[in-house]
Amino acid sequence: MALHVRQEIAPEPPVWVHPEFDYEHRIVALDVRTALGEVTVASVYVPNGGKDFPAKLRFLEALDAYARSFQTGDRRLVVCGDVNVARTDIDVHPRERNPRAIGQLPEERTLVERIVSRGLVDLGRALDPDNDSLFTWWPPWRNMRQRNIGWRLDYVLAGAALAGRATGCAVQRDVGTSDHAPVLATFA
Repeated sequence: MALHVRQEIAPEPPVWVHPEFDYEHRIVALDVRTALGEVTVASVYVPNGGKDFPAKLRFLEALDAYARSFQTGDRRLVVCGDVNVARTDIDVHPRERNPRAIGQLPEERTLVERIVSRGLVDLGRALDPDNDSLFTWWPPWRNMRQRNIGWRLDYVLAGAALAGRATGCAVQRDVGTSDHAPVLATFA
């Protein structure tokens, strides 16, 4: 998980904050100034859920409450990172689809949709709505990454005003050695 901020946006070292519900350091947030005013950018790593599925659901519930808290007033939010949930079937390669697999379960998807409904826009899907091979994670075996047989688990979710200024949200498939690829959002 990484969050890079240009020096032009934050000339002073940013103040990093862990929201109150984050007891495992799975989310870090900072405020930056933009043309639209102050924006809170939160980088998140949602638990996978394989070892403790109820903990994953609790974290998603808390993330939803966090996103809901930005709906009042002029507060703006961007949530980016590994959400560990494929939003819909198009976000999973057909060979990997399994409605009983953690990361594709209805209760997880419902929570993620509720988070998005808090005035956020999934930039990857908004800018590339029909791409059925838009993946950010690949199982680390059988050359799945090279064959692009994966899941889309990593997102940039931005408030509508900021999303309207998005010019790109690229998955950098050829970058890094992780089983996840970085997702890079750019704004005008």
